[in-house]
Amino acid sequence: MANHVLSLEVPQVMNECILKILDTSVYQTLNPAIPIVCPTLNVTVPGFGYSNQIEGITMTNFVNTGHITLTACDLQLQSSNCGTIYNNLPDGIYIIKYSVSPNAEVFVEYNHMRITHALNKYYKILCDVDVAACDPPYIIKNELEALRLIFMYLQASKSKVEFCHEPQKGMSLYNYALKLLNKLSCTNC
Repeated sequence: MANHVLSLEVPQVMNECILKILDTSVYQTLNPAIPIVCPTLNVTVPGFGYSNQIEGITMTNFVNTGHITLTACDLQLQSSNCGTIYNNLPDGIYIIKYSVSPNAEVFVEYNHMRITHALNKYYKILCDVDVAACDPPYIIKNELEALRLIFMYLQASKSKVEFCHEPQKGMSLYNYALKLLNKLSCTNC
């Protein structure tokens, strides 16, 4: 029996106040016996034990457009000044579940490791490194090597969470990378 093949992508964005979700599903639109009804999107924010059902998920704004952009207000992390002030979303593991009717049978669930804040900090440090188009001096070479290692820790944290399904290891690697970033940027000096 033909069925919808649900699929979502959560791209890494550098804007700290949004979470973008792309709908990459394959819908059986030619078969009227399999309608696309009751699309539901639930997002659990890092540190929370419950999910937020995103209101207003309809055929016209998610399934047909292929994406949705969520803010702190959409995720119920911000309740005032919505639409005028946009609070940053935290880094960490977001659990994203998408379903269509029958929702108990046709669904997908993903763990997304958000590393936006850490990457922004990483790029700010990289901007301050005095790099030229030649072999750098020893001190700069060491700093670049440290940054390269930190970037790999961040990538490994995403890999552990999203592909290896080892969320504790992923968060441990993320926290270690953030600690190294803070040390490089002298946040804790």
